[in-house]
Amino acid sequence: MMTSPALSVLDLVPVRTGQTSAEAVAASLSLAEAADRLGYRRYWFAEHHNMPAVASTTPPVLIAAAATRTSRVRLGSGGVMLPNHAPLIVAEQFAALEAIAPGRIDLGLGRAPGSDPVITQLLRGSGTTSDVEQFPRHVQDISALISGEGATVRFTSGGEYTVHATPAATGAPEVWLLGSSDYSAQLAASLGLPYVFANHFSGQGLERALDLYRSGYRPSEEYPEPQTFLTVNAVAAPTQEEAEQRALPQLRMMARLRLNQPLTALETVEQAVAASAERDAATEQVVAAARERWFVGTGESVASEVRAFAARYGVDEVMLSPVAAAYESEPRDTAQGRAQTLELIATAV
Repeated sequence: MMTSPALSVLDLVPVRTGQTSAEAVAASLSLAEAADRLGYRRYWFAEHHNMPAVASTTPPVLIAAAATRTSRVRLGSGGVMLPNHAPLIVAEQFAALEAIAPGRIDLGLGRAPGSDPVITQLLRGSGTTSDVEQFPRHVQDISALISGEGATVRFTSGGEYTVHATPAATGAPEVWLLGSSDYSAQLAASLGLPYVFANHFSGQGLERALDLYRSGYRPSEEYPEPQTFLTVNAVAAPTQEEAEQRALPQLRMMARLRLNQPLTALETVEQAVAASAERDAATEQVVAAARERWFVGTGESVASEVRAFAARYGVDEVMLSPVAAAYESEPRDTAQGRAQTLELIATAV
């Protein structure tokens, strides 16, 4: 019998047409509560900037808010885009989160900027952010800073200076490297860190990345064995028809990204269905290609796909990005489609 994997959640805090940021955040915090109640292992917030349909700009703030609304689920970043931030600031933020929710914090680190070149330049305007080329060293610096021992700065003129992200740590967040390339897989393996392949975003090169990570893994004291899980886009509903409808707005958003079209707030189901009737060949092609990699259907059918996916790639955990959009009649401060997705899959897996 096929073993059921643990389930986790990746949240981009989607913003739909007519919805305010406050309503979008309220909906996601309610979803975090549902994930906690349903037994999900982790709940991670992504970092994206200047996108009309995404309100997850500051994972540490959202994690802190979710910590007050949950009691069991691990909370984390999927991820903090390290080139946008000074390593010490990241370490201090997540050390504080570990103090707020001891034993429940994950620090997922990514190398991409999470936005366009203009926003990247604005993020780095203060001169305090980290160089992409320094990413490996900064990952190691953060791991040291959040530990109880802290990090040691050695001056070229002689002498040392000890730095702690928090004065008296009793625990530390789990550090995960995120990526969708050979580079991130090899770096995680060389540093002896857990690794997550961003399958929900790319899907290309998954098998090679996992092989590079597992075959090249160098055991560390904290992680003697390689640890990894995978992300997928998922929509579950009572019927296949409803699931396909709820998936359409996010699929169309993905098409706009791929085709470099102007971004908008996420369409409602009704808006997406009406727009699709106009038939745009380029959009249809991208939507069809993305749909092939998404898990869309009833709770039972999606759960079956999740189990087979986990078995195929040898992972015991799958992180769902619940991409079910809303109908116009649904309250704007709730995420009924996404909550339904989590509940139906959790019940069926």
